[in-house]
Amino acid sequence: MQAKAKNAVMLGVGAAALWMAMKPENKAKLTEMASQVKEKVMPSKPDVIPVQKAGNPDPLDVEDNKMVSEGAMYGVNYYNENLQEQR
Repeated sequence: MQAKAKNAVMLGVGAAALWMAMKPENKAKLTEMASQVKEKVMPSKPDVIPVQKAGNPDPLDVEDNKMVSEGAMYGVNYYNENLQEQR
């Protein structure tokens, strides 16, 4: 039942937009209204990524470097274990 109601609302909105767009003076209003609705539904994301250390590790941070080296070896170890199981 909800899908039918949602479809009916969307059809009504589309018909209203088409009717408004027939008049040239309403096209600008309709475009602005569509932009506002889009911004509310899908807000734009900031261009800045809030990462402090990305791509710039500190060579004196031993714990962080240990974690990175363990993560780098994960794929190699996984591949080696699967290769050994197949033999």
